Amino acid sequence: MSTVTQAPTAPAAVPVAHPRGIGEKILRAGLRGLKWAALGILLIITALLIGVSFRWGPTPPLVAGALAAGWAGLIALLVGGPRRWGRGRAQAGAALGAVALALLTVAASQIAAYTPPIVDAQGRPVPGSLAVLEQVRLNGADEWISIRARDPAAPVLLWLAGGPGGSQLATVRYHLGALEDRFVVVNWEQPGAGKSYHAVAHGSLTRDRYVADGLALAEHLRARFGQAKIYLAGESWGSALGLWMVQQRPDLFHAFIGTGQMVDFVATERADYDFALALARQRGDAQKVAGLQRQGPPPYSGAGTTMKQAAYLLDGFNYMNSDPAIANDDGFDTFKDILSPEYGLYDKVNWARGVLDSGDVLFPQLWQAGVDLRKDVPVVQVPVYFLVGRHDVNAPPALAADYYRTLRAPHKEWVWFERSGHNPWVTESARFAEVILTRVLPAPDAAR
Repeated sequence: MSTVTQAPTAPAAVPVAHPRGIGEKILRAGLRGLKWAALGILLIITALLIGVSFRWGPTPPLVAGALAAGWAGLIALLVGGPRRWGRGRAQAGAALGAVALALLTVAASQIAAYTPPIVDAQGRPVPGSLAVLEQVRLNGADEWISIRARDPAAPVLLWLAGGPGGSQLATVRYHLGALEDRFVVVNWEQPGAGKSYHAVAHGSLTRDRYVADGLALAEHLRARFGQAKIYLAGESWGSALGLWMVQQRPDLFHAFIGTGQMVDFVATERADYDFALALARQRGDAQKVAGLQRQGPPPYSGAGTTMKQAAYLLDGFNYMNSDPAIANDDGFDTFKDILSPEYGLYDKVNWARGVLDSGDVLFPQLWQAGVDLRKDVPVVQVPVYFLVGRHDVNAPPALAADYYRTLRAPHKEWVWFERSGHNPWVTESARFAEVILTRVLPAPDAAR
């Protein structure tokens, strides 16, 4: 009789608990800390975004609070949800919640956008004053304007922002608020810019379109405020646009004010490029020299035109910013505009897109046409005032001075701003407003 012997089986493995080392405990604690720190940072950022969008607007606190609570709940789900409900379900819920909350937040911020009221020394709204943001229909397009005045019966001053595609609703309000005491100040969001980014297809933007819409707006303002004529002011690109407007319809305007005055668009760009290139060589910045030489001098064409301009124009602005002869900063107060209550969250994105996209379309047209106001606008039938920064390197005063000498107008004045570059309306804003109030407002045409 044989005996079958089974092979011995190995004893079952018994799990052995290994105590966590001090290093692992510190690592886990650190990761938990980072997770909650990230949650806190996200909550702070969300609160700031919502606060910036609604701080001055008419949005009920309940709406802003509900949005903030929704974002807080969503972030909490992202941080703590997967452990409780399962990763896939939490991720799906978070994604849907994020999309819904994002759309609601953007929509609410767009509706809430408005221009702050005009207030007295105690911060109380001035009775009878006017401070509104509204759309107007101009040649079939809905475009935005702000209107601000202590007295709605005062003369109208229409401000033309730089660009093309520039948007300066907050900057003008902040720096030239003194004008609101004596004027109805209207700031136009030109087609393709800021709140008017989608007013027309960017491919259809032309100089003639801007001029036509500007004149339609002037007609609208004359009718709305019951005035035979209005005042017109333009900076940089707006200074050329304004002269084209008064050339075509002098009957609409008391006077024109130009600052950062543009004259010859090709010559200006080449001067700016040459200045940046010489500055880079002087500083021994071989990388900058190589970059500018690689893209070559203007004019350019097509997509990317504005970015090529920025490669040398920003150097000019930085140079002016660092010049001790210039008061404060010679900039555009970008963050005052982007963070202002006039712009909803989507407008804030379009504030930057407008400059890039409109410039790509317009500048090649202007360069190809060889625009030079010395030959294109030799005569105007309204008083003209050039308010020029002595240290401007982005719109050379020499070109403006040459134009001023030959320009024929019923009255013209040149005013130097000794502590300014391209933007005297920003760097010497008090004097800039004073010049307009004491020289331009009582212009020879105003009594007619």
